[in-house]
Amino acid sequence: MASRFPLRSPGFLGAVALANAGGVIAYLPLLTLLLPLKVEGLSGEARIGVFTATVFAGAIAASISNVLFGWLSDRSVARGGGRRAWMAGGVAATAASYGGLIVAATPLALVAALVAFQIAVNALLAPMVAIMAEEVPDAQKGVAGGLFALGGPLASIVSTVLVGQATLTEAARFAILPAAVAACIAPLLLARARIAVADRDPRGDVRASRRDLIVAGVARLFVQIAGVVTQTYLLYYFESIVPAAERAGLPGRIGHLLTIAFIVPLPAALILGRLSDLTRRRKPAILLAALIAAAGLAGMALARGWPAGAAAFVVYTLGSSVFVALNAGVAMQLLPNPRHRGRDLGLLNLANTLPSLLGPPLAWVFATPHDFVGVMLALAVLAVGGGLTMLCVRTER
Repeated sequence: MASRFPLRSPGFLGAVALANAGGVIAYLPLLTLLLPLKVEGLSGEARIGVFTATVFAGAIAASISNVLFGWLSDRSVARGGGRRAWMAGGVAATAASYGGLIVAATPLALVAALVAFQIAVNALLAPMVAIMAEEVPDAQKGVAGGLFALGGPLASIVSTVLVGQATLTEAARFAILPAAVAACIAPLLLARARIAVADRDPRGDVRASRRDLIVAGVARLFVQIAGVVTQTYLLYYFESIVPAAERAGLPGRIGHLLTIAFIVPLPAALILGRLSDLTRRRKPAILLAALIAAAGLAGMALARGWPAGAAAFVVYTLGSSVFVALNAGVAMQLLPNPRHRGRDLGLLNLANTLPSLLGPPLAWVFATPHDFVGVMLALAVLAVGGGLTMLCVRTER
């Protein structure tokens, strides 16, 4: 059945993609490079334990706050308001939270600062994702999901700039982030709200959609556990396979690698997203993406130097990025109740935040500062499980 809602303009889809990139910039450079470097400076050989505790506490805060702010934005919509005021407040709170990260001088203070950051950034992300779900028509959610893959490359470019400029102080690096986030969020924040999706009916379809939304969330959870471990422990992973004599400038090289790794999936995500819009068959592409991610993780487990590890990471990121982008498009179509989009997306976001609770303990059990083989193989199994789980979604092909 053709949608009764007109398609959105390329400009609006561009604003959605840029806002998503702003959300990624808000957390990716911090969690992949700036935070590990700060933890390493504070804790030395105890870095994996301290880093695990920091990420674990932040994930709890993120899980609760995303649901909370999604629900609060739902209430604003129900009262005739909108979600954009919550987004604006989230941008301001995120900027302020970087200050706490700058002044944190002990492991305990750093944990508290990251908890405050996670609360602030989810005040931005929760209403923003709900806006994307309700203002992008279902007929364009595949290509919109493909555009979400743009967030990784832009965030990794910011990361590269931050760690590649030796003249930048820590305070300067943390000051650049909120400015970049605000610039990316502004176009969507200023765009006029317009609902572009229909209410679900009848009740039986709502029940089926709710079940399938849970299944899609579980599939995303499996793959995102791998994402959390590979991104947050990436610096430590490469330190485990690169000889000490070759580690000079390693953070900068990782920044460049992240840029390449996140650019590579863009064409595939956009093409597969568009094809899925046209054919309404999304699951085969999602399964293929999960298998590619698993192959990359297996390659990371077997790598014994920078070239092999970097190549395997690019393969993993190709599969993972496409999986997450297309999974997001499917999930947005499955939201069962228009009155609770923000809340339901917050619950679905547990598939993004729970991995930060599950992934670090997994790394702590299977990894050491000098050996990540076991954890990478475990993550490969989880990635395959995520692809197979998506086949259980019934209301989307």
